Amino acid sequence: MDIHVDVVVVGAGGGGAILGLLLARKGIRTLVLEQASGPPRGIRGEILQPNGQKILDELGLLDQLPQHAVQPVRHFHFRQIGGSRLCSIDYDELPPPYNRALVTLPHVAHRTVLEALEKQNPGSLWYNASFTNVLKKDEIIIGVEADVQGKPVRISAKLIVGADGPASKVRSALDIPTKLYRYPESYLVAILDCPEKLEEAQYFLGKKEILGLFPAAKEKLYLVYLIDAQSQDALYAAGVEPLQKRWSSIYPELLATFHGFIDWEQTTVMPTGRTCAQTWVADGAVLIGDAAHGMNPHASQGRMQAMVDATVLADLIPACLAEDNFQASRLKTFEKQRRPKVEMLQRLADEEAFFWNTGNPALAWLRNRVFSTIDQNRRLKYRVLTATAGLRETPPFGLLDRFLALGFVSDPRADQRPPHALS
Repeated sequence: MDIHVDVVVVGAGGGGAILGLLLARKGIRTLVLEQASGPPRGIRGEILQPNGQKILDELGLLDQLPQHAVQPVRHFHFRQIGGSRLCSIDYDELPPPYNRALVTLPHVAHRTVLEALEKQNPGSLWYNASFTNVLKKDEIIIGVEADVQGKPVRISAKLIVGADGPASKVRSALDIPTKLYRYPESYLVAILDCPEKLEEAQYFLGKKEILGLFPAAKEKLYLVYLIDAQSQDALYAAGVEPLQKRWSSIYPELLATFHGFIDWEQTTVMPTGRTCAQTWVADGAVLIGDAAHGMNPHASQGRMQAMVDATVLADLIPACLAEDNFQASRLKTFEKQRRPKVEMLQRLADEEAFFWNTGNPALAWLRNRVFSTIDQNRRLKYRVLTATAGLRETPPFGLLDRFLALGFVSDPRADQRPPHALS
């Protein structure tokens, strides 16, 4: 073998970078392989939810996020396109100190973690390093093969962590059966100058149309717009003017911002999909993040759940090392702890996509009615908020809650205050 480590992490994304840092701080020999040539670049708007903030805070990194690139947001307003406000979510209902969503400029949190990793364990993060295969001896995984800056490298490890996204090469090499589903919708994402200085997030819902507007630092605005995944070429061919006009008609208050959209270089397209690996573990290997459980971005928890995966797995690995046991049966402890919450969020995201993205007038009417009912029901609104914030272990709505959300019967507990607010 060329290199000997305890753990090799394939992928330095939201989960892989956090895991590499946590293991380095525990003194565990770890190597993180990243196929990109360097830290991430390009357009990507990000919302750091309270559970992600807590993880960064515990790592001592939350205060290290550059303040000029982070915008705290308290209110998220859901509106009907061409109609009235449906519902407003107030993050101040959550217990402090994590009672805001943090909208960051592209890759701010991710770069902060990568810098901390390289400082904590210099040389443990390899760029231009592509996983090619697992190494086995007598059917036991003993390491990985990788292409590092064009040269083959063999790395021995007691544990391989696949943190390499929904199209995971590690998962494929392990022959783990996986259901991959590509949603028919994608999102056009843009970062625009916002001279009007938007202060609160706005989310417009129509018939198969969604426009999300989120205030960002430096008088910027993070915009997402639902598009048909098959219509991208036609969208580009039509030019930017139709979108300028459409967005301006939806929210004329930001006319100057939308007129500042003049070039496709200001945008990127984010495909959406769901990943459901049959198992997340094998003898000597484990999957985290989107490699195991990608979800629709409506949940606002994809990157956050990869970060949680990393913290849970980092707590397990020292015990596995002490026992010299990385069999699937031992690693299953991680999956059993994490899978119920992740699958709950996947189901919630699918349900939101079904109703929010709908072009069916009856479903759109039902969606709007539920939003309006929740807006008047403090208990149900808090449940929605805690799910989005990543603070719930169970579904936000039971069968009775769903019935009450229709608004045909009053909820005797509608004015129930959040648990932390009770004296």
